[in-house]
Amino acid sequence: MSQKHQANETTVLVLALTITLGLVGCVFWWLAKNGLTSNITNNPSSQVVSKGDTFAQVPKVPPGLFSYGGSTTWAPIRREVDPLIQTAQPQFRLRYTDPITGAPGTASGIKMLLNNQLAFSHGSRSIKQEEYQQAQQLNITLKEIPVAIDGIAIAVNPNLNIPGLTLAQLKDIYTGKITNWKQVKGPELAIIPYSRRLEEGGTIQFFEENVLDKEKFAANVQFIPTTTQALQEVASNRGGIYYASAPEIVGQCTVKPLPLGRKSDQLVPPYKEPFIPLEQCPQQRNQINAAAFQGGEYPITRRLFVIVKQNGQSDQQAGEAYVNLLQTDQGQELITKAGFVTIR
Repeated sequence: MSQKHQANETTVLVLALTITLGLVGCVFWWLAKNGLTSNITNNPSSQVVSKGDTFAQVPKVPPGLFSYGGSTTWAPIRREVDPLIQTAQPQFRLRYTDPITGAPGTASGIKMLLNNQLAFSHGSRSIKQEEYQQAQQLNITLKEIPVAIDGIAIAVNPNLNIPGLTLAQLKDIYTGKITNWKQVKGPELAIIPYSRRLEEGGTIQFFEENVLDKEKFAANVQFIPTTTQALQEVASNRGGIYYASAPEIVGQCTVKPLPLGRKSDQLVPPYKEPFIPLEQCPQQRNQINAAAFQGGEYPITRRLFVIVKQNGQSDQQAGEAYVNLLQTDQGQELITKAGFVTIR
């Protein structure tokens, strides 16, 4: 074979090899771009949980009994999620724990977390600056991780005829400037505002800070220990009004959820329209207006958090595992079933 022929053959082989390697590189670039290389390049034990995982597929869920507590707003989520977590991850045992004294809520949950009574906690508001400072004094770092969106809904008696309220009118009712429904296009009837006490939960603290602009509740506000009792009062008093997490109000059979707006011509219902008459309940129930909550059209929304101690120990592992479970498709579907809005 001539030297010229050998050189040509070598050139062809080099060119073919170059093209092949280039194609392989392009394939790996495309896989990496689309997040499909983790099974090829990573150790399975270190892979990030994908959004498509179920509870059973979430790795690094620690074994043990973990106490948690906090926000009562989370109760519908806990009812849906916890039994299925226990089935899928039986080694990860969860126990909801009430405070020894006082009512359960976001504030008491954070306090119990700092006192090492809980592994992690549920919050229906952000951690306050003073709570961060208290944690810092104990050499504890707290982290809030959002997992769902909630709205604050307003409940009134089904026999009260009123189109809705603006945020300004709602504030004036709870600060005592508006005391009769006639002042907001309703009947000649005294308003009976109900609330839980400020120290009893994140919902009340969120309402006081974001709706009342930190003004004090009026003297005519009647404080009721629980949402269940407050809704019973509203159902039996035509002038009653109460606020709570939307899933606790929208699907009720004995009270009517009220549209809210930033302006009187921008009233948005917390329920999915058309409104289902209460006489059809419980066979049919009103559903959350998820699109308005997620899109921001509804004027009072907030995020729900898992509050985790960043201590590098089993408590942190438990809190982060719980977040990973809730962020799976299965977890997000159950959050939706509980009446809340997913964050993704």
